[in-house]
Amino acid sequence: MAEASRHPLIERLRREYGVPEVGSEGIDAFLAPAGDVVLFFTEDPKKYPESADVAVILPELMQALHGRFRTAVVERASERALQKRFGFARWPALVFLRDGDLVGAITGMHEWNEFVQKAATLLDSPTRREVAAAEARENNRAAGPQELT
Repeated sequence: MAEASRHPLIERLRREYGVPEVGSEGIDAFLAPAGDVVLFFTEDPKKYPESADVAVILPELMQALHGRFRTAVVERASERALQKRFGFARWPALVFLRDGDLVGAITGMHEWNEFVQKAATLLDSPTRREVAAAEARENNRAAGPQELT
């Protein structure tokens, strides 16, 4: 449900680009389909005016990266709880996930070329779960065979 206090540029994402708004209750269903997702955490644009800038950049980023990801705006009421789940520290944030697993985040505002480069890098990066699994396999290999007593 859209909130009346949403900044007009954030509301424009919903109206003109069909970007849905998700909250704590609907986030898992939104993340369930396979593929890359970007969640836009805005916080209060009066406190974090860069949120309005990112709201302008996001549709351009979607186009520049040829629709490689689905996106949603996170409900204001759910942002703090979901911030803890996805582990970013700065507002606004674009949180990148693949198949429901965290890849990383772009926080704050950046120059256009930097935004595109960071987003492309995240879209080509493994998820944090994949990185942890690879590290565990490597640690097991390095430890060598275990003796059973």
